[in-house]
Amino acid sequence: MKHLKILLLPLALSVACMAASDVNPESLLKNGKVDEVRRVLDAALEQNPNNAEAYNQLCRAYFQLEAWDTALKMAEKSVSLAPDNSNYHLWVGRAAGRKAENSNPFTAYGLARKVRAEFERAVALDSKNIAARADLAEYYLEAPGFLGGDKNKARQQADAISESDPALAAHIYALLEEKQGNKHAEQQFKKALEISGNQARYWVELAYFYKRSGRMEDMEAAIGQALSAPRGGSIPEYDGAFLFLRTGRNFGGAISMLRRYLASDAQGEDGPEFRAHYMLGQLLEKQGDRKTAAEEYRAALALAAQYHPAKDALARVSR
Repeated sequence: MKHLKILLLPLALSVACMAASDVNPESLLKNGKVDEVRRVLDAALEQNPNNAEAYNQLCRAYFQLEAWDTALKMAEKSVSLAPDNSNYHLWVGRAAGRKAENSNPFTAYGLARKVRAEFERAVALDSKNIAARADLAEYYLEAPGFLGGDKNKARQQADAISESDPALAAHIYALLEEKQGNKHAEQQFKKALEISGNQARYWVELAYFYKRSGRMEDMEAAIGQALSAPRGGSIPEYDGAFLFLRTGRNFGGAISMLRRYLASDAQGEDGPEFRAHYMLGQLLEKQGDRKTAAEEYRAALALAAQYHPAKDALARVSR
């Protein structure tokens, strides 16, 4: 899921990191300052090599960089140091899942089983970890049966979530309806939106549903609604620009959204600043403005020097 349960930084790590840079790694992750967060956490690990939280945060930094191998290694290290931490198992599952998406089929099958095992372990360790339940529900929905996919189990997770987050549960029910080809799926997505109080997050989810359904005008309308809806920690400008870029629509609107996002103080870990710069560069490049696109790619690399998509894009527009 895009909306993550973030643990507070333990006091010992905060002290070490503040001594190193006067900033909190959680704040750096939120703002996508990935090179800085890596420096802070490397310094913290020099003081305490067994700091499980630092390894979890490094996992999330490499996750932002799309460096799936390293993200998985960092996540596994955090679990080896704190095997009873539900959130650390959740991140092992997430990193393994993204690595699976970028692996050959043979490797992906093994990783998929690891994803399910880690999500199930996260839920077993903390039944109130809603993010873990939601990710597990999506795994059950998306995976084939021979890898543990099970729509009944997905519904059971939604049932458990409904006690504390009925809007999220309604959203999972909507995904289940969609997966089963039920014509009432749209109605269920709108029910999740209504239960949430029309939060931007669920307008974005409705926009994704319209994209999958090929209803592009409805997708654009839902994005427009998301921009003026209560945010609740969501990042509709980033998500909306991503959808416009992927569907080849309204590049001008996407550029405006990203510039507002970069100028705001409402950035989130799921939309790191360096990737917003990279996406803005892509949009500008598609409009033929290679010079300004190069500036955006350089801005991305100033925050995340090892972000290979921005490196490749800068080399392309600089030729």
